[in-house]
Amino acid sequence: MKKFSSYKSTLTACYSQCTIQSIVAVFAPLLFVTFQNEYGVPLNKITLLIAVNFSLQLCVDFASAFFIDKIGYRACVLVADFFVSIGLIFLTVLPSRLPDPYTGLFIANAVYAIGSGLLEVSLSPVIEACPGEYKEKKMSLLHSFYSWGCVAVVGLSSLFFATAGAARWKVLTRLWAVVPAANAVFFTFVPVASLKEEGAPPFSVLSLLKNRTFWQFALIIACAGAAEVSVSQWASAFAEKGLGVSKAAGDLFGPALFALCMGVSRTLYGKFGDRINLQSAMTVCSALCTAAYLFASLSSSPVLSLFGMALCGFSVGLLWPGALSLASARIKNGGALFALLALAGDLGCVSGPSLVGCFAGLFNDNLKIGILFSAVFPLTLSLVLIFFRKKQAPRTKRLNATQSNDRQADDTPANDRQADDRR
Repeated sequence: MKKFSSYKSTLTACYSQCTIQSIVAVFAPLLFVTFQNEYGVPLNKITLLIAVNFSLQLCVDFASAFFIDKIGYRACVLVADFFVSIGLIFLTVLPSRLPDPYTGLFIANAVYAIGSGLLEVSLSPVIEACPGEYKEKKMSLLHSFYSWGCVAVVGLSSLFFATAGAARWKVLTRLWAVVPAANAVFFTFVPVASLKEEGAPPFSVLSLLKNRTFWQFALIIACAGAAEVSVSQWASAFAEKGLGVSKAAGDLFGPALFALCMGVSRTLYGKFGDRINLQSAMTVCSALCTAAYLFASLSSSPVLSLFGMALCGFSVGLLWPGALSLASARIKNGGALFALLALAGDLGCVSGPSLVGCFAGLFNDNLKIGILFSAVFPLTLSLVLIFFRKKQAPRTKRLNATQSNDRQADDTPANDRQADDRR
């Protein structure tokens, strides 16, 4: 296994692991109508599975802050792979074996949701712990694989259904279950570093919660999550209205277009991030995201609304991984930091679509009104980043002045000695 001894293999393994989250997030919703027809489960009960998925991931985010650094990142990733693989297999077995098919769907969804939650809090600290420079580029590239994974899962699943038929969905589900199992084998043999420095005090959740800077980053990533999911959850509706396609085509094309644009922005920063200031790029992206919301909600043209959705996917791509990179550079608190930031981000993911639905309902189910009110999330993110930048400016000036004085102090004795030699 010498070929897996390099940290480059660790990065590759993490990128591959990130696609597993795509399977959990995208594949099951493609089968919702199939579940309704095959098992006779009402659609409102099936869509409740989404809420269960998010709720369990929130619980995992919070709980992992207390154990992730104790049991290690590798163990968390391997356990996560096991849960996702078993959960997907349960999806093909339990609904037809249990007296109530919905109970089987619920159990399977809960099992792979726990696995996805563990991956979310484990992969980012593994990337951050890898030695080397430009970690923000690696973080952005890591999250780009989630976007590309979504595109691949939608595309390959659609191709399978078109050729083999939707009735053979269980075969495809078991094929997807092989992916986390294979990734677990790969991840077993790659090196995994620790974020904890030798001689440093143990990581403390309490100290993190008392840190004012942490709460600033928690607000940033919460707004980033809300800005991302508020539009992505309604991407199908935008595609359906913008292109005049069927509901089924809108379900496939809308999320795929959003994920494609998001993946492009994350990949671009992963490639050229060393030439760009991360905080400045995030400020520009959050402002661009606000403009995208306005395009989508205020435009009278369906095509421009669709363009706003795509622009939102591109502009929001850097915000979540960028927040993680900025926070880890300023706060050294191991996996607990990433776990609690994931919790804040997922809370944003829950509140964003809820706000869209709430305001849309108040205005006769006008989706555009809901999107317009949700522009508060990228707008708040822009203001927070600008405030954070202005707050750092005086501190940077003081640091530069101190370093300048130190250099002058170091030069003075040497000049005095040269004067004494001349005398």
